[in-house]
Amino acid sequence: MTILGKGMAGEPVKLLQEKLGVTADGQFGPGTEKALREYQAKQNIAVDGIAGPDTFTHMGLPQLVYLQVGSVGETVKKLQQELGITADGRYGPATANAVKEFQKKNGLTEDGIAGPTTLAKTKTFGKEMTASVIAGSVLDAGTKAARSIWDTITGVFKK
Repeated sequence: MTILGKGMAGEPVKLLQEKLGVTADGQFGPGTEKALREYQAKQNIAVDGIAGPDTFTHMGLPQLVYLQVGSVGETVKKLQQELGITADGRYGPATANAVKEFQKKNGLTEDGIAGPTTLAKTKTFGKEMTASVIAGSVLDAGTKAARSIWDTITGVFKK
């Protein structure tokens, strides 16, 4: 799952910290969590101290948006609406199948994961997903062999 929370470290954390205006050391500690909670409260985003797709989208960090089975929220709902499926904001098997079909129609690797390359082909997210965003983004459809900014994450959520 593409979320950032306390105890994690790496380049995505550093990008988040830069947006929050806190010391960008790449370590998600109490200071980052506090700043994130304050940001979420100001922006009327669910205040949980965890950065996920909705927070990334709101903050202008599209390179960190990576939707897969288990993802939830408004960003998922927007994708579902574009795909013409039930928009409940929960990325389950039906959403993954719809994404695979979308990927097939757009000449992408059909893996059911909506990362920047897939999202760039949509009307909803296409403007945010520029070539430079995709170049520095997460491992996603069409780039299975690529290294990912998410590969730099270490910490409590690392598999």
